[in-house]
Amino acid sequence: MLRNDSSFINIAISKNMINKKSISIIQNQVELQQVIDYCKTKHIIAVDTETTGLNFLTDKMTMFQIGDMDRQFVIYTNKVNITDLDVILEDTTITKILHNAKFDYKFIKAATGIEITNIYDTFLAERIINCGKTDFSCSLANTLKRYFNIVLEKEVRTSFIHNSGVAFTDKQIEYGAKDVEYLIQIKDSQLPLINKYNLNQIIELENRAVKIFAEIEYEGILLDKDTWSKIAIKNKLKVKEQLLELDDEVLAHPKLKDKYKHAVQFDMFTDVKDLRRTGINWDSPLQVLGLFKNLVPKLENVNGKELLKFKRHELIHNYIKFKETSKLSSTYGEKFYKYISEDNKVHTNFSQILDTGRVSSSGPNMQQIPSDNIYRNCFIPPKGWVFVSSDYSSQELNVIAYGSQDPVWLKALKQGQDLHSVCAELVYKQIWYDAAESNCAYAITKSKCKCPNHKSLRTNVKQINFGLAYGMGANKLAETLSISKKEAEQLIEDYFTAFPNIQSFLSKLGIFGTNNGYITTFKPFRRRRWFTTWYPKIWTNKGSEFSSIERASKNSPIQGSSADMTKLALIYIYEEIQNNNLPVKIVMTVHDQIDTICTKEYAKEWQMRMTELMEKAANIIIPNGLLKADTHISPTWEK
Repeated sequence: MLRNDSSFINIAISKNMINKKSISIIQNQVELQQVIDYCKTKHIIAVDTETTGLNFLTDKMTMFQIGDMDRQFVIYTNKVNITDLDVILEDTTITKILHNAKFDYKFIKAATGIEITNIYDTFLAERIINCGKTDFSCSLANTLKRYFNIVLEKEVRTSFIHNSGVAFTDKQIEYGAKDVEYLIQIKDSQLPLINKYNLNQIIELENRAVKIFAEIEYEGILLDKDTWSKIAIKNKLKVKEQLLELDDEVLAHPKLKDKYKHAVQFDMFTDVKDLRRTGINWDSPLQVLGLFKNLVPKLENVNGKELLKFKRHELIHNYIKFKETSKLSSTYGEKFYKYISEDNKVHTNFSQILDTGRVSSSGPNMQQIPSDNIYRNCFIPPKGWVFVSSDYSSQELNVIAYGSQDPVWLKALKQGQDLHSVCAELVYKQIWYDAAESNCAYAITKSKCKCPNHKSLRTNVKQINFGLAYGMGANKLAETLSISKKEAEQLIEDYFTAFPNIQSFLSKLGIFGTNNGYITTFKPFRRRRWFTTWYPKIWTNKGSEFSSIERASKNSPIQGSSADMTKLALIYIYEEIQNNNLPVKIVMTVHDQIDTICTKEYAKEWQMRMTELMEKAANIIIPNGLLKADTHISPTWEK
């Protein structure tokens, strides 16, 4: 049994460990001082927590572990106030090692107000070292198995859930202490790989950024529920209207009306205009497919990609619109309320490193909030504050321009010309000239014009410009523009004829990736993405694996360099706020945009400073100074 006073448990370590270690159990404030005295003498310590659940707002931290390979302290947080550990956790000269630092950071801050500094996250480091490797888990259990062949007992791992922390078993204490000891050894094992692959700078970038992502998650963003509810009700009505319109279209269609006649049952409580006209279940893919086969016999399914090919049929076109509205109504209706916490805020969860280095968001996915501002405007600042948001102007296009050194793109960006129109002119040539109307703004100032035919040509080329960042080929372009694959192939050929530098740039990236099995982002960070399906003789069999790697090799440096830049901007902005104690908070980031809230009095000054910091980060990766940031002040969240 455990003693109530401070005790030391000697445990035998696996044969992979060096020696026996000493665990100290801390159960009162007096004993906490020995933790502080010990950690003060260290340059590196490990930190871990055990909690009753995963939500820092509703669950509690029950155990706090800190120490190194020589000594680990297990602190009962239901008995000990660990606030005094701020002298260790906020000391910028001591490196704190955590695994999935965002999780522990939020629980520690919620319990104590402590904001951990100088973090090394073994989870992120493992993700960086092995980025791109499929079915590759960076959990602590899998990381320990990979490096040391140590298996964590799942039963002990899950036993902390719903445990109030009144008493822990010997196994639970040993488990918590070993987590701390293991973290030191994981870091030591990662270092040779980090050096081998020249990942030091990207490791530093992500470790500096993790605190900021934790702070954004912790802070959350206020939601105006009343306005959101009005939009939800409006969308529900719109879905119903579109459904009835689809019924009417079926009954008016010469090929369908006799097959789908429906006896309408009237009742005294329902308005006639609200009654269904057919028995079609528009939410049933099987029924809808059967219906549409009358129009397109070769149709195989009714997913969005397939139907887009046949949207020339008005009924199919309107069905696509109905499904879009229905999805909006479902995703951003009452179901969304489950994400609103007790503080009336939405606290998303970021996955900091995807294969390209970009960030994703879940619970809810804030990156998929529609960008038309109807929904975004429902997110509001506190009273007396405003949003100050900044995004890069054509970030990925600037990355392509810098990487390819294409003279046309660079000139257009330098002179503030409309890049998509410039490209369209060179691709379409005489067709573009013939499409110009009188007083065409592009013909006069090289700015975006309102000529209807220019708009269509510009849109086509714009899809290629942005598609370059995603490795888009002829099939995807044909699908996007609703043209044949042959037409798409010709358009791409004409495009690369006009811009040989861009073709050469992308080709070199593709060749590097298919030759080496990995690709990197631009210097100085050189983030590396591995291709696990690669093999040395992949060139001899140019199958689907080859095409996939070639495509990813072209888009990963563009997306990844953009992600590196935004993360660096987050760091600059956060450190500016912290170092100068500014009345500003970072509340969201979506790809190339960073959103802060700020007191109204400081907003204009912060707007200028935020722009400077965004562009300072851009210049680290694209030193030509052409990438600019657009920063604006608004009463609500905006695109």
